[in-house]
Amino acid sequence: MAIFEVVMPKLGESIIEATITKWLLQEGDTVAEDDPIVEIATDKVDSEIPSPVEGKITKVHFAEGDVVAVGAIIALIDMDGEADSDSTEKQDLQEPQQAAVVEQVVVIDAANDIPEAKAVDFSSSDRFYSPLVKSIASKENVSVDELNSISGSGKDSRVTKKDILQYIDDKKAGKVSTTPSSSPPTPAGKIVEQATVTAGIGDEIIEMDRMRKLIADHMVMSKQVSPHVTMFHDVDMSAVVKWRNKNKDLFLKREGEKITFTPIFIEAASRALRDFPMVNASLDGHNMIKRKHVNIGMATALPNGNLIVPVIKDADQKNLSGLAKAVNDLATRARDNKLNPDEIQGGTFTITNFGQFGNSTGAPIINQPQVAILGIGTIKKKPVVIETAEDDMIGIRPTMILSLAFDHRIVDGALGGMFLQRVAKYLEEFDPSRTI
Repeated sequence: MAIFEVVMPKLGESIIEATITKWLLQEGDTVAEDDPIVEIATDKVDSEIPSPVEGKITKVHFAEGDVVAVGAIIALIDMDGEADSDSTEKQDLQEPQQAAVVEQVVVIDAANDIPEAKAVDFSSSDRFYSPLVKSIASKENVSVDELNSISGSGKDSRVTKKDILQYIDDKKAGKVSTTPSSSPPTPAGKIVEQATVTAGIGDEIIEMDRMRKLIADHMVMSKQVSPHVTMFHDVDMSAVVKWRNKNKDLFLKREGEKITFTPIFIEAASRALRDFPMVNASLDGHNMIKRKHVNIGMATALPNGNLIVPVIKDADQKNLSGLAKAVNDLATRARDNKLNPDEIQGGTFTITNFGQFGNSTGAPIINQPQVAILGIGTIKKKPVVIETAEDDMIGIRPTMILSLAFDHRIVDGALGGMFLQRVAKYLEEFDPSRTI
């Protein structure tokens, strides 16, 4: 019989492993080509793995919740549709060892000198450890508790290769205790205690799902890392509103897609980032990284209430029609959980739209490692003072409040203010006669 090996696909340049969240089919089930067989999750995005062939699933190598390395064989499919246990067993013997949820530590039995595999569950620690550090810890029989005791020299006190190798040398020299505290060291400036919360009678306790946990941790980290400053600016949206009202039906008829205000905001922000490139930057210690590409992330609300930020790469190189199509495509696939991992990575600046929920404005949290985020308020008709050469008057204009939150370590008030004013200028001076 012909056996096809289903492997964990490469999900992005920086993705080396993924978690199996749900098997959609089990051993013995038949599957058609392109039918989804398993749901997986990374720290970036959730997705499904479709079957590349038609046949019967004869072997599933990992359970739900297992963390699997990219390239590992996760299942076998008999393309003839009939299971052959002898062939399957032979195939299993020829397969290389696969990555599982836990790393394997070799323990030598003193009496028989026979290696015995002992599982160490790194998931018991809330601290992040790179695959390289985990691998060294496994080979050197360094426990999770010992790892937790190491004061890391990396970013956010992460344990580096140098840190763990130094710990191993010190341990062999008898300079460290082998019974460390189970609590990891708290980096300077971080919150060490949280108020005790108890549930009352009738309260409902809802555990965060995986994505909500990631969002929560990312937001807390951003507020702790970056000193946030937020500025606000009123914008006269008359020209933009006039242009969209004139062109939305034409664009829908010609392209089969709606044109929203979002691509216009992205265009204005992209132009302003070219004018003020230090807002399109990141900070690495005391090194400021000025980004070459303008990659705009757009915060998108999902049906389950969570948030995801797909990225429009090289947004400053696209015309308004191209931006509109990219916005619609990414937003639709985000809500359908069909984004690729690369499509939510590499952002250099983020836009979040409070106005879509009817809110006037807001003070957003910076999407690390970026240094600024633009908030869009709702467009409302308001009475405003209109200045003319002869006299001032009161008129009704569609107005909007822009907000900009920026990292004061790298963006000062003058730069933040000039950037925000430039975005507003591009919106207010939008040409209502331009074609799309």
